[in-house]
Amino acid sequence: MADWWDGRTQVHMSGDTLRVAMLSVHTSPLEQPGTGDAGGMNVYVTELSRALAASGAEVEIFTRRTSSAQPAVVEVGEGILVRHITAGPFEGLDKNDLPGQLCYFSAGVLRTEAARTEGWYDVVHSHYWLSGQAGMLAADRWNVPLVHSMHTMALVKNGALAPGDQPEPSGRVIGEEQVVEVADALVANTAAEAEDLVSHYAADPTRVHVVSPGVDLETFSPHVPAGSDGARPSPAAERAALGLPLDRKVVVFAGRVQLLKAPDVLVRALGVMADHGEDLPLLVVLGGASGRPTALRELEALAHQVGVTDDVLFHPAVSRSELARWFRCADLVAVPSRSESFGLVAVEAQACGTPVVAADVGGLRTAVQDGRSGVLVPDHDPHLWAAVLRDLLRDPERLAALSRGAVEVAAGFSWETTAEQTIKVYEQSRRA
Repeated sequence: MADWWDGRTQVHMSGDTLRVAMLSVHTSPLEQPGTGDAGGMNVYVTELSRALAASGAEVEIFTRRTSSAQPAVVEVGEGILVRHITAGPFEGLDKNDLPGQLCYFSAGVLRTEAARTEGWYDVVHSHYWLSGQAGMLAADRWNVPLVHSMHTMALVKNGALAPGDQPEPSGRVIGEEQVVEVADALVANTAAEAEDLVSHYAADPTRVHVVSPGVDLETFSPHVPAGSDGARPSPAAERAALGLPLDRKVVVFAGRVQLLKAPDVLVRALGVMADHGEDLPLLVVLGGASGRPTALRELEALAHQVGVTDDVLFHPAVSRSELARWFRCADLVAVPSRSESFGLVAVEAQACGTPVVAADVGGLRTAVQDGRSGVLVPDHDPHLWAAVLRDLLRDPERLAALSRGAVEVAAGFSWETTAEQTIKVYEQSRRA
């Protein structure tokens, strides 16, 4: 195999092309982020694959088929294929049911390679522990490196559970420990995540590499795109088009509605503000239920319970370009997660020039620069969140300064850089 990394972005040498088998068992990059199990990891896999392909690599993303209507192979861009692998019933399987289907999934991955020329793939890059389990077999069979991205870790999540949330099962913890032990390289989003891998999972520090995710600065931008007539609609027109009030502050939560993401903290914060007779912003919840089908109804019931039903707008998850519109129209974007390996939505919001109020946890400490691009809140007390929201929304000068800082901070994240650093990890793991 030719040495396909020469220290620059391109990955072609001696006629060879870097070929990556990207594994994402439980969620497809073709799914809509913000619903079910689709979230930031979907965006990560998609955008990293695009950046790798732009550098000359070929990426094949293996994911589990969840519908009989899904074709075996989908070409999503030049150099990028999504392969749907049949492993168990198409519908009705919860994420916690998938460990029992990993043998079938792995067999489908191996059959794909068996139809290729020997030595076709250069590296296996797995995402989330389920994919890591399948990746262990594929990498061993093909004699190539296994590079793994955790995205979330059971032991970290279990240490920050919301009231009423269920801890991750011990089987997942064991599965994660196995993947950490055998992976040739582990990719962490932040230095904090790298420390968690070492302290919680006894990862070899020499095999842990910090590679920050990027942001699509063309889609997520403070500049409103021009219409078909070449004119750019005003911010007021953008708000009106989304059905948002022009005379009211707007706070947006974008993500899956689940206890881990903690949108309930925001609803309770509005209730605190209402109890004090304060002006309430409109809270927009962009996303669908995740984890349990009643999650959205429970949040709606909570809004009714604390007396803010008319102050919370529930809206389904939207496309990436639409999400940017909502961010641009918001005064603040809130990310109150109990645990977050990075928090792509925070960087995307900042790229749109919108300050972020985020929980002071995990990767959000890297994604948001406290006092420059947003505010980090030290706990999940609704009274504290109410005070932070109230003080910020009453201070237009501070909001304007944070907006400028948000754009500057987001500009430091690039998928091209993420791809370059990831390729270096691939090369280092190949030589290990």
